[in-house]
Amino acid sequence: MTVKGASVGDTSGLARVLVTDLDGTLLEGDASDRRRLRDVLKQDPDITLVFATGRGLASVQQLLRDDPLVPPARWIIADVGASVIDAVRTVHLEALEARLRAGWPGAHRVRAALKRFPQLVYQEDVSQESRCSFYLDPEGLSDDLTAAVKELGCAWSYASGRYFDVLPAGASKGRALHLLGHRLGWDRQAMLVAGDSLNDLSLFCLGTHAVVVANAEPALAARAPASARIHLSGFDGAAAVLEGMQRLGWLPRWSVVIGYHRPPVRWLDGAWQTPSSPNGILPTLRSALTDKRMDAVWAAAHTGEAAPPAILETVTDGLPLSLLPLRPEQWQGYFHRVCKETLWPALMSQPHLIQDRSAHWADYEQVNAEFARHISSLAAQNGTVWLHDYNLWLVPAALRAQRPDLTLGLFHHTPFPRPEVFRRIPAAAQLLDSLRHLHWAGFHTSDCADNFRRLLADTRGPVPRTGVHPLGIDRTAVADLARERAQPHPRHDRGQLVLSVERLDYAKAPVHKIRALDDLLSQTPRLRGQVRFRLVCPPPEDGIHAYDSTRRELETAIARINSQWASRQWQPVDYIPHNLNFPEVVDHYLAADVFWVTSLADGMNLTAQEYITTHHATNRPGVLILSRHTGIAQHLGTAALLTDPLHPHDLVDTLRTALNMSTAERLAHITHLAGLLDTPPPAEWAHTIITAIRSANSPHTP
Repeated sequence: MTVKGASVGDTSGLARVLVTDLDGTLLEGDASDRRRLRDVLKQDPDITLVFATGRGLASVQQLLRDDPLVPPARWIIADVGASVIDAVRTVHLEALEARLRAGWPGAHRVRAALKRFPQLVYQEDVSQESRCSFYLDPEGLSDDLTAAVKELGCAWSYASGRYFDVLPAGASKGRALHLLGHRLGWDRQAMLVAGDSLNDLSLFCLGTHAVVVANAEPALAARAPASARIHLSGFDGAAAVLEGMQRLGWLPRWSVVIGYHRPPVRWLDGAWQTPSSPNGILPTLRSALTDKRMDAVWAAAHTGEAAPPAILETVTDGLPLSLLPLRPEQWQGYFHRVCKETLWPALMSQPHLIQDRSAHWADYEQVNAEFARHISSLAAQNGTVWLHDYNLWLVPAALRAQRPDLTLGLFHHTPFPRPEVFRRIPAAAQLLDSLRHLHWAGFHTSDCADNFRRLLADTRGPVPRTGVHPLGIDRTAVADLARERAQPHPRHDRGQLVLSVERLDYAKAPVHKIRALDDLLSQTPRLRGQVRFRLVCPPPEDGIHAYDSTRRELETAIARINSQWASRQWQPVDYIPHNLNFPEVVDHYLAADVFWVTSLADGMNLTAQEYITTHHATNRPGVLILSRHTGIAQHLGTAALLTDPLHPHDLVDTLRTALNMSTAERLAHITHLAGLLDTPPPAEWAHTIITAIRSANSPHTP
């Protein structure tokens, strides 16, 4: 992890002090920003937090009890600067308060003297010490009133067009901070103050670094001193405080930020759990990023009920993971509706299934904007950002605007459609404008890279560099597990097992397989009772409706074929509609005589590689039937039995061919396929891509 100071000054070598107002500042803004600020402060003991508030101590204590997003302060400047409290011991610093409260006539005398101003409404429900707080409309703030306060030997503060405070002559938030800082030896260059109202103005006159939040009353920005140290933020509340900390280099920064919409852990049954498989993008990135030499962090979304900490290294074997909390309804609009119902059909080259989810497009835009801001807060100066997949297509434009110093790459694990299909997406122009801000785009196959280049060929400005980097599996881990779990291969007189392992998705063509098997049994009676098809097909997460019709159609087709052909001892289809752990999946691989992949479109397909590896490691015969539309088909070529799910007769004929192959042919088939699996280990693959992204922004790269 790196911490780099911005041009406004490097304070990393000094004791850092954050001084912030509460209402309108620390308590304001999106819950995700408030949570991140709380967690950053919790994890960095070198940042001293000071509340500077108009609230009294009792009110602050109640707030800390009631609001879990409020970080605990080390010191509290309360009562608009009339009180200073050691928050750990809950004791007043009486010596400082004596100086601040000098000459205070007492609340009774103040209220009596100001009773002749009916526009003042005393705040009876507010706990106050050495001050008097009133509600006052702007038109009631008169010269007579302020003169009366001066005659009492007091000072006054008016904020937010509502709050009128009568204070001891020497009391203000700024003076309280000055006295406290002098006592504790704080360097003003290592202090950051943040506020939103005029009663914070005195904080901005101390010569420290400061940030005025975007939701501040206009008078604060107008009356704050003109100084390069004072930043007028474009963000509200906590987000502005984070921005101020970021500008000073107080936030943890990494040279590489991975942006993927899902984290490598999930909250389930009251605990963080990790995938059991060593393969796929989640384990691949996890294995790569646990290498401390990479100096990387993973930014992902979190939609569970548990409030996650900012960095979850304790549950990720040391992998820095920074979660962006999203509201469940926001996730549904973003992922369930737009990603799965608008964008996914285009990626799968099924444009007739594209649904215009205009009502939810704002969710997609907002989530991408929040991801961009979150990634920006994590990335070191001149850092590298590696985005993943279509879920973050709008991040490049937002990031380039916020952080032009960053180098941006995006890898597509899905297929990338032909330009004419991409342009069927309702927001294609907006997406295209964002993608052209990439420096590099990666793909599993040259066909997908070519589709991307052709799509961007007519756009203004430079076209991102492209790379073809097929993702492989951890063959050593899979082979070791296969040998560990291998049992004697079943005899062929028990019949043959055909296996598919895939999530429920129309793009995997599960119904096509059932129909092909039905046709095969109808055309070839001798196979009845001799072939079983096992479909391991877990459903998508709850709330995704894009595959509902596929599920209904699949279940109907399975019921029909089993009813048509089943006997007392046998039924043609064994349907497993739930998730299995990876060792169980390996057991199914080992038992299968034929592995059947029929995707209409597929980025790579790792299950085919896993099947080959398990059989080769245990010297088992086997057959791989592989859709021509998978990425892995371009690498294995005709070594697999290629099939086209768009042609039903081809599915039937290829399955029949596989079932008719001899044991010797199957052993040779698996051996040939295993020899073609030459993709690098996942961690090496990730390092190669990061190097490619970095090189794409180098002027020396040809």
